[in-house]
Amino acid sequence: MSFTMHGVAVSGGIAIGFAHLVSHATLEVPHYVLPKELMADEIVRFDNAVLATRQEMESMRAHIPANAPPEVEAFLDVHMMILNDSSLSKVPRQLIESLQCNAEWALTQQLDNLLDQFDEIEDAYLRERQNDVIQVVERILKELLGHPGIPASAATPEETSILVAHDLSPADMILFKRHQFAAFVTDVGGATSHTAILARSLNIPSVVALHHARQLIREHELLIVDGEQGVVIVNPDQHVLAEYRIKQNQWEIDQQKLKRLASAPTRTLDGTPVELHANIELLQDLPLVRDNGARGIGLFRSEFLFMNRPDLPDEEEQFQAYRAVAEGLNGLPVTIRTLDLGADKQLTQMEHGQSANPALGLRAIRLCLAEPHLFHTQIRAILRASHYGKVHMLVPMLSALSELEQTLHHVKAAKLSLDAENIPYDKGIKIGGMIEIPAAALMVQSFAKKLDFLSIGTNDLIQYTLAIDRTDDAVAHLYDPLHPAVLQLVAHTIRTANRLGTPVAVCGEMGGDPKLTRLLLGFGLREFSMHPAHLLAVKQQVLKANLPELHTLVSKILKAEEPDKVRSLLAKLNSI
Repeated sequence: MSFTMHGVAVSGGIAIGFAHLVSHATLEVPHYVLPKELMADEIVRFDNAVLATRQEMESMRAHIPANAPPEVEAFLDVHMMILNDSSLSKVPRQLIESLQCNAEWALTQQLDNLLDQFDEIEDAYLRERQNDVIQVVERILKELLGHPGIPASAATPEETSILVAHDLSPADMILFKRHQFAAFVTDVGGATSHTAILARSLNIPSVVALHHARQLIREHELLIVDGEQGVVIVNPDQHVLAEYRIKQNQWEIDQQKLKRLASAPTRTLDGTPVELHANIELLQDLPLVRDNGARGIGLFRSEFLFMNRPDLPDEEEQFQAYRAVAEGLNGLPVTIRTLDLGADKQLTQMEHGQSANPALGLRAIRLCLAEPHLFHTQIRAILRASHYGKVHMLVPMLSALSELEQTLHHVKAAKLSLDAENIPYDKGIKIGGMIEIPAAALMVQSFAKKLDFLSIGTNDLIQYTLAIDRTDDAVAHLYDPLHPAVLQLVAHTIRTANRLGTPVAVCGEMGGDPKLTRLLLGFGLREFSMHPAHLLAVKQQVLKANLPELHTLVSKILKAEEPDKVRSLLAKLNSI
């Protein structure tokens, strides 16, 4: 049966491929259909995994050290109760039969059902027990995946696979980058969540906020993902399929044309030079940076070195990663952002509990200042890397001058410690700050006087200005980069920095949106930083812009009080 689903477009382009369903619990859980004659063997495999998990827990309980705190035994008792409950030990057996699927998939489907029930519990203590359920399930999965019922190759997605999930965390997305998926679609998410931002860095079609995609789409069904319109077509007929193959070919032709611009100087028609830099997460992103002609890295998200691992990277590991990026740019600038953890990027290694509102909690520079040893280690690693390239340091989420003063104190202490050990570094390393909180935008003059450069993080600036959770698709329609208040703050920040002679860039999603390039140029922006995949589309807009022609319409846009009026004027601006 053919049907169409509508969601939020995340990354442009068109993909045609076969659905590959994944579960909450892990991207490594395969889903495959088994013939009826293998059902009994699969149920035995599941029972053996439960039995092995139970024996492991009993062994742990029997060998608790005498000096261990009493919570350890209580913890194991809770996990044993969860394991023995029929909801985990019996229901997956029924799902194996009814869905005719492998044990891992049945178990993760039951986990999702249980987690949905936990979400409805009002008592906070009981609601937190869902983490115990997840941990028990992960133990069983470890046993199952250690004794697979199918060859490992059968779980590996093909290049024409389209990943279908309820949700994907930023940590999942880093794993996702290692696979050759043609596209991804999810039930939840917003257009500017960190997951969506990483999806755009893959430069593949992506759609989020589909709500029921994973329930309605079956494994290996043919899908069309339209990342421009936010449309997913399931089991398209031959006419629709043919139409989209033509669109897909045209998209690829257009992308090839853009590649011709990679080596051209980035100047407006009136001769004004503009710097285009790239945002990256991993060292593996460097080839894309070079291929698209970036003149540097305006944002290296260092926090992704810390994700998908049980421990924290030490100074040497961080130094080697930062040094590799610096050397890979051959003298071009590399701006390394200090840890921006919190909100939708959490670390299991940290002892701080989950905030009721993570976006407003202990995150970014607040977390770093609360964990001085962690911060000191990272600053030393960045400073050491600065000896091997043109490295800048960027501090996220500043809201008060006191935070900046504390940060500069930590930098000074790290420099002194390196001096004491005769370790070389760039003593004149430039320190910048992110303007992503309205308080910082309103105080930008004070920050600009104490910093070497500024970078506007428009994603969080919009979120905090409009009081909208950018990861929540329920309010996604209210997230608006063209809201007059947002434009006023962005323009004010750029113009104030220019007046004081402090370099300023936009590194948020607005910087990589070709529809906003002329507007930002009109505000006075001369440095953009974005996903490497968007560089050439933005460059094309820069090359076609004539700055003297923009001023009148840009002034009208800043005076407009309604987003609809702004959009109308923006359309005129882009048609010049």
